[in-house]
Amino acid sequence: MSDPITPAVSDRICKHMNDDHASAVLVYAQVYGDRHDAEAAQMQAIDPQGMDLTVQANGETLNLRIPFDHPLQDSEDAHQTLIAMIKQARSAPKEA
Repeated sequence: MSDPITPAVSDRICKHMNDDHASAVLVYAQVYGDRHDAEAAQMQAIDPQGMDLTVQANGETLNLRIPFDHPLQDSEDAHQTLIAMIKQARSAPKEA
């Protein structure tokens, strides 16, 4: 059984994403956050409705909220949703 998305689970997911999947976090900011100018991004929190990122773009630090397409049920749903989002983003046509 997966864990509900508590603050502790959010912290665990964010640490894992920032440490092991930083390039994916940047893609979330660029594609889903519509910040194609983002140079770096860190996941600060995740909850059933979305994720909060801190983004570096054009010498500024910005906070960005990216909503999910459905409310997450638990940590396994978060895992599968983040994977689906990165696959979709990487298969999308690039902007000219």
